[in-house]
Amino acid sequence: MSPSTGAALRLLAASVDAKAVAEIGTGCGVSGIHLLHGMRADGVLTTVDPEPEHQQFARQAFRVCGFASNRARFIPGRALEVLPRLADAGYDLVFCDGDRLEYSDYLAESLRLLRPGGLVVFEGVFANGRTVDSGPQPTEVLRLRELLRTVRESQELIPSLLPVGDGLLCAVKR
Repeated sequence: MSPSTGAALRLLAASVDAKAVAEIGTGCGVSGIHLLHGMRADGVLTTVDPEPEHQQFARQAFRVCGFASNRARFIPGRALEVLPRLADAGYDLVFCDGDRLEYSDYLAESLRLLRPGGLVVFEGVFANGRTVDSGPQPTEVLRLRELLRTVRESQELIPSLLPVGDGLLCAVKR
């Protein structure tokens, strides 16, 4: 994750005064660290990843950064199996950095999870410039274009595309 993407995540979490954040794709914990830095001091990050070892790396990284263990809740599993178990309208921000082929499904779940005024953020929507390339594209890029169109045309969302890192698609739920 680029420093500019991390800074944007901190800013976005702070801008919604995030107390509850859901993260799809724990990775090694870099995005989670940025989100936690932007969240309220009593905020909790719920992070979902199918790879338990990713969550172990992240747990250790959070500890090294000085975050109390009660600031993060780690749920192993596939996002589309875990997200339906999370509370409706219980989140201030949902950060999506998982399987790009599932981004449209993550959007549907995010809309249910977010409170009004909450923010959904998708990482990597530029696909290294391929989303604007006119040539034939792989399924991942076609799905990203579909997501961008859906968010842009939604009456339920106020979107913006931030040109940091590999692109952050952000949208506030009305």
